[in-house]
Amino acid sequence: MKRIGLICGGFSSEYHISVKSAQTIQKNFPDHLTCILIEISRENWQDRLQLEENIAAAIIYTHGDPGENGRIQAYLDMLQIPYINSGVLASALSFDKWYCNQFLKGFGFEVAQSKLFHFGDQIDAASLTKELGLPLFVKPSDSGSSFGISKVKSVDGVQIAFESAFKEGRTVVVESFLDGIEVTCGVFRSTSGLVALPLTEIVSETEFFDYAAKYDGKSKEITPARVAQQIAEDVQDQAKKIYELLGLRAIARIDFMLVQNKPFVIEVNTTPGFSPASIVPQMLGVAGMRIQDFWKEIIKVELNM
Repeated sequence: MKRIGLICGGFSSEYHISVKSAQTIQKNFPDHLTCILIEISRENWQDRLQLEENIAAAIIYTHGDPGENGRIQAYLDMLQIPYINSGVLASALSFDKWYCNQFLKGFGFEVAQSKLFHFGDQIDAASLTKELGLPLFVKPSDSGSSFGISKVKSVDGVQIAFESAFKEGRTVVVESFLDGIEVTCGVFRSTSGLVALPLTEIVSETEFFDYAAKYDGKSKEITPARVAQQIAEDVQDQAKKIYELLGLRAIARIDFMLVQNKPFVIEVNTTPGFSPASIVPQMLGVAGMRIQDFWKEIIKVELNM
């Protein structure tokens, strides 16, 4: 049997979520292949990525650095080891929240008003809140983590939010508040073309869909989303167009906010969570697709195995 290396862990605050995602994938791996778990950390990544396991191909499932941003992909490209994931450019672009949304804005997709800050920049909280309004969101732009995101309701909260965000990344994006219904759409390429999975509606018990909401059960994830069929189809169509425009591969999840039924892109996830609590497995269940069959289809399309 061919051996597939499943790379997980990584350098971000969601290390353990990545491992859980990988364990779910390994448990549901296609029977005709052998899945080798390769768990990396900042301390051991060079040793673990020597890839002495003699793998035929790889699946990269680190949430954040160094896989979701394309760094492992670049390494595998140089070693001439194929992988199912989006390539270096697509991964790096979609990973950065500000640059990705500005790119999509240039092609006509609706996004929130935003400003980008680099570490060391002066922050004028009064001017920022006057320009973007309150509440607003402060997020690490170059981090794949759910950590470091704050919903700011007052001028006094801006500085603390920046300090939290800069603990996770070197650039920070500040976005205007979008008041609406949050939905997300999984997209993958099958042998018959692009597939948009049923939408999931996210109803968070916290201020927004943060780490606690995602992983500690502090949210309701309703699949299919409670929106009109035409709106759902519009979101699915936009998700597929974004997938193609960015040149994505395998599974991606695109998050939207519906503001008066108009979809605004929040962010693009090229390595969406795949633990038992994650959204994509829920979407697959509603679509009537077994997880094992899903990965069998993706591996067939992306690796011809």
